Amino acid sequence: MPRAEELSQDEVFEVLKSPRRRYALYYLRREGGETELSDLTEQVAAWENETTTAALTTEQRKRVYISLYQTHLPKLDEADIVEYDRDAGVVRLGERAGDLNIYLGEVSREEFPWDRYYLALVGVSSLLVAAVWLEVPPFGLIPGLVLATVILVAFGVSAVVHFLKFRRGGEVGTPPELRRADGQEH
Repeated sequence: MPRAEELSQDEVFEVLKSPRRRYALYYLRREGGETELSDLTEQVAAWENETTTAALTTEQRKRVYISLYQTHLPKLDEADIVEYDRDAGVVRLGERAGDLNIYLGEVSREEFPWDRYYLALVGVSSLLVAAVWLEVPPFGLIPGLVLATVILVAFGVSAVVHFLKFRRGGEVGTPPELRRADGQEH
């Protein structure tokens, strides 16, 4: 089956004018393109209400579920942006979802685990310092100033790379409007 025409600019803006539809698309993209309607509902409601999924009220969930079920997902399905299986309660990115990438930004890539990287760097540095201090061969032959320089260079280069990645693309994985509304990824 040939691919449908690209969405017109008017269609794109009509689809993306609703934050609820944008949040649904962000979540689908981040989850690999497929999710249960219940999971989608919870995350969209949490983002809208600036809370966690665990802190949502039944009313908040219900309000989002009804609008996704009756309005937003059918509209996205009609435009072939999602495939919405009401009976199975499953939502998948559709054939034309890629047409929106330029408007939504890249959210599907994994974010580099900087926190774990820096913890590992501290761990390795601590082991090296201990080995030099205890004069464990061959580390005992390394002068303290050389070791300090190596550790400082490792942290300095890491910090520069981290800074440049952040400046170029922000936090990959969470769209700016979600970071503003939510403050963290779920």
